[in-house]
Amino acid sequence: MKRFINDCKKYYKYAIYSGKAELKSDIAQSHLSWLWWILDPLLFMLVYTFVSLIVFGKAEQYFSAFIFIGYTSFKFFEKTLKGSVKLVAANKAIVKKVYIPKHILLFRKMYVNGFTSAVSFILVFCTMALYRVPLTYHVISFIPLVVLLLLVTFGFSTILMHFGVFVEDLSNLIAVGLRLLFYLSGVFYSLEKRLESKILRSILLKCNPVAFIIDQMRRALLYGKGIDWKLYFVWIVISIVLAVIGLRLIYRNENGYVKVI
Repeated sequence: MKRFINDCKKYYKYAIYSGKAELKSDIAQSHLSWLWWILDPLLFMLVYTFVSLIVFGKAEQYFSAFIFIGYTSFKFFEKTLKGSVKLVAANKAIVKKVYIPKHILLFRKMYVNGFTSAVSFILVFCTMALYRVPLTYHVISFIPLVVLLLLVTFGFSTILMHFGVFVEDLSNLIAVGLRLLFYLSGVFYSLEKRLESKILRSILLKCNPVAFIIDQMRRALLYGKGIDWKLYFVWIVISIVLAVIGLRLIYRNENGYVKVI
C-alpha cells in the first residue's frame, strides 16, 4: 500500500496530462468537437424514451433524469472495464521504453471517462431542474455514491488489466458480459418495479454493484429517499479488497508484461 501511495504521488501529474491529451485527441477530428460529450447521452436518452413510451407504453417518473442517471453510471463502468483489458498492450510504446506503474495508465483512463461522465451528470441536474424535482438533504448521498462507483470500477479494472495481458480473448468475453450486465442493471427501467420475482430483484440489487449504485442514486436524487448505508459499506469493503488483489497482481507481474505484449 505504501508503494501504491508513493507511485500515485509521483505519477499523478502524468495521468492528468496524458488524460487531457487523450480528451483533446478524441475530439480533434470531429466537426462537433466537445458537443459530442453532450449529444451522446442526449441521443441515448431520446432512443430509450421512444422505446419505453412508444413501444412499451411505460416510463418512470422524471424519466429523462432517470435515464441519464442509469446511462452515465453504467457507461463510466463499462468504458473503463473495456479499456482496462487491453490497456497495457495499447500503451506498449510507453511500457517498453520507460517504467511507469501500470495502474497509472488505469488512472488516466478513469480520468478521461470520468470527465465525460461529469458532463452527463451535469445534464442530470439540468434535467432535474426542468422537471422541478423537489430536492432533499438526501441529494448529498450523490457524492459517496460516486466514490463507490470509482472504487468498484477501479477494483474490477485492476484485475482485468492484469489478466488482459495474458488472455487474448478476455476482451470479447468482457464485452458480452457487459452487454448482459447492461440489461441486468436497470439502466432504462426500474428493477424494483418491473421484476415480479422478489428473489431475483433482491439478487440483482444486492449482488450487482452497478445496479445498486444506479438504484441508490435515483432514490437520493429523484425520490428524496435515503440510501442503504449497510450495503453501501459492504461494497466499499469488497471494492477495496478487489483493488488490493488487483494491485498486488500488477506489481508482482508487471516486469513480465513487456515479454508478453
